[in-house]
Amino acid sequence: MQQLVSWGAAGAMVFGGVVPYIPQYRDIRRTQNAEGFSTYVCLVLLVANILRILFWFGRRFESPLLWQSIIMIITMLLMLKLCTEVRVSNELNIKRRSFAAADSKDEEIKAPPKRSYLDFDLNYFWHWSKFTDYVQCVLTFTGVTGYITYLWLDSSLFVETLGFLAVFTEAMLGVPQLYRNYQNRSTEGMSVKMVLMWTSGDTFKTVYFILNQAPFQFSICGLLQVFVDIAILFQVYLYSSYPQKPVSHTAHPASTKAL
Repeated sequence: MQQLVSWGAAGAMVFGGVVPYIPQYRDIRRTQNAEGFSTYVCLVLLVANILRILFWFGRRFESPLLWQSIIMIITMLLMLKLCTEVRVSNELNIKRRSFAAADSKDEEIKAPPKRSYLDFDLNYFWHWSKFTDYVQCVLTFTGVTGYITYLWLDSSLFVETLGFLAVFTEAMLGVPQLYRNYQNRSTEGMSVKMVLMWTSGDTFKTVYFILNQAPFQFSICGLLQVFVDIAILFQVYLYSSYPQKPVSHTAHPASTKAL
């Protein structure tokens, strides 16, 4: 019985992290609108899990945590692919409507220029027009950090710092969504189910870390992650009970508003 419970907990750790994104993924596909979801959440999780995998080479923690990182990276790439396709599709639809409404004598309405990660323009960072740009950016980050880790793998200080950066980055997972909700003065478009699953999953994960005596960085940052989840749930209550006037944002020429 104890072995079955152990296997169940390990399975929950591996696949439980991706479950919260299923309702958000379905909502985006159904509405063809990715405005309510911050793709910076994907960025945070990609960075955190890449660093966690590199940390594993310096300090071999439990295998379920390693597999969780691999599964999460695949999931975030799928989320990015969907969000990019939806955003580009919406931009094309807007162009077609404007072009159809224009007179034949009017100038042709030009589409916004496509951006790639090689532009190195912070205004367009993580707002690229092609999914392949995100993949190239992730591969570049993995290659650079992997090479640095290989050079410093014998340094215990570097390995422990790497582990702290990995879990601290993951602990900041909800911050982009928290900030986006604050800017919009609304949680519309964000899946509340996703945040509820974040909270329950992060609570389970933190207890798992403590009971299995995972590296101390995991437990501390797990508690921080739960705190951020609760703050987002408070936003859901606040903006639904006390609706506020949305803050106007300057439209970004080739990306979504705000984040």
